Formats: sequence, structure tokens, C-alpha cells
Amino acid sequence: MTAPERRCTARAAAKINLALRVGRPRQDGFHPLATIYQAIGLYDDVTVRDADQWSVRTHADAGIDLSTVGDDESNIAIKAGKALAAHHGLSRAAAIDIQKAIPVAGGMAGGSADAAATLVALEELWGLDTSVEDLLRIAADLGSDVPFALYGGTALGAGRGELVTPIDAPANLWWLVVPHEIGLPTPSVFHHFDQLELGDEEPVIDEALTAALAAGDIAAIAATVSNELQPAAYDLRPDLAQRHRLLDELGADAVLLSGSGPTQLLLFGDVSAARAAAGELRDQGIDHVLVPAPVAGAHVLEH
Repeated sequence: MTAPERRCTARAAAKINLALRVGRPRQDGFHPLATIYQAIGLYDDVTVRDADQWSVRTHADAGIDLSTVGDDESNIAIKAGKALAAHHGLSRAAAIDIQKAIPVAGGMAGGSADAAATLVALEELWGLDTSVEDLLRIAADLGSDVPFALYGGTALGAGRGELVTPIDAPANLWWLVVPHEIGLPTPSVFHHFDQLELGDEEPVIDEALTAALAAGDIAAIAATVSNELQPAAYDLRPDLAQRHRLLDELGADAVLLSGSGPTQLLLFGDVSAARAAAGELRDQGIDHVLVPAPVAGAHVLEH
């Protein structure tokens, strides 16, 4: 009898930015950020199994464009696996299968979620004992949003976003996520942000938002969420500004752009109101998904 193939599946969530403050670019080209991340209930699942060489295959829910997702070593999931193996001095490789529900180039760190899930899945499959500090260091080298994808929940982000500090946010929120078929590359938005000269020297988060999150005050949260990339993104894509005005009419507590876009978000404290707004979007033929937040970071689903 042939032994069953060893495999492990891990899940990681999309992220949104409840606040995103952006500074002027540093000498290394990165922009200093001050942000509050939140993980929402929209997930990519990553399955890994031992293999002779590295490979990756990506599958997606209907409506997700995979044309820009690499199936070679440019894919961040392979980079994550190789980085973990190198850290332990291993010559092992894995076949990686990704099932995506997080939009590509949608401002919700889907690639970072895939990297985090790959790290967690291989950690379990290979029986490693990587320290939390080392895993976060590997994650930060892969990308600014990867450490938060490991943490999940709600957290402050600093540096270029890779310095993560979990914060207390007891309120159960509902987010109506409105993706767009046409992506908006993050570098383009940051470049236009610089052209518009919008950045401060040292970005800081409004303490009113952290206080509102700690108190679970939905109205105060809605009044203080913000995204400094939104003007640049809307200047590049007037259709997003037009869509924002439409979304404003649906009774959400707040409407904002997710990260660098183009995905837009409607915040609700009341799930009944969120479902009513979702119904209106459905009647208008606008793609959307309703998800809870905050949710856990990358974790093993099946092994």
C-alpha cells in the first residue's frame, strides 16, 4: 500500500487599512507609513506538499483576474518557501497550490497573505520550530504586509508597514468589499502620491481612532478612518471617485479605499444594514462580498 501523500493547508486573510498615513519617500525608495491594519474574513488557502523542485499553481474564485500572477519563482509564495528553507539550511522543495478569494492588485495584500500562509503551512509540514522573531524577520524581508498577515486581528503598522504591534479592538465590524475588474498597481499610486506632494515627513496615526477601536465605538471609528492614498488613486482613476459617490448613498457608517486600491470598502456596525446595502449592490449588478472583522492571522486548516 502506498503511503498517503503528506500535505498541509493554511489559510490567511485579506487586510484592510483603517487608517493609512504616508510620508515622503526615504533614501531607499520606501515610503514611511503609519497605519492601522485589520484582517477581514476574505481568505486565500495555500496547500503545500513535498516535491523535488519548487512549483506553484494558482486557482481563483470567479471574477478574479490571474493574468498578472506568476507561476514561476517570481511568485511570492515560492520566495517565502525558499526563504524558510534557507533559514534552516534545508535543501527541500515543495509544490504550492493557491486558492484565491482575495482580489489580485486590489489593495488587500493578497500576495502577502499567500506568503504568510506558505510560511505557516511549510512550518507545519516540515515540523520546524522557527521562533516567532525569526518568522517575522523572514516575513518582513518578503514584503511590508507579510508580518501582519501572520498576526491578523487589528494592529498598528510602522516603518514601511512591517513593524507590527497588535492593539485591542473588541468591536465586531462588517465590511462590504467592492472589488474592481481593472487593477491599480501599488507603485503607480505611490508615484502619483509623490507627484501630488501629499506626504508628511513623519506620518502618525490619529489617537482618536485607536481610542475608538479600544472602546468599540462604531460611530467614532467611522468618523476617524482615513486613507491618504485615496486622493492619488482617485486622481488616477476618476471612475473610482464616481463609484465612491454611489457607495456613499448606501447608508454605510463609512466608505473608503482599501490601501492603494482599487477595492473599495463600506463599514457597518449593524449586519442588517450591511445586508440591505449588499442587496442594493446585487440589484445594480455590482460585485461585492460581505465579511466580518477582525479575524485571525495565518493558520493551519488541515494537515
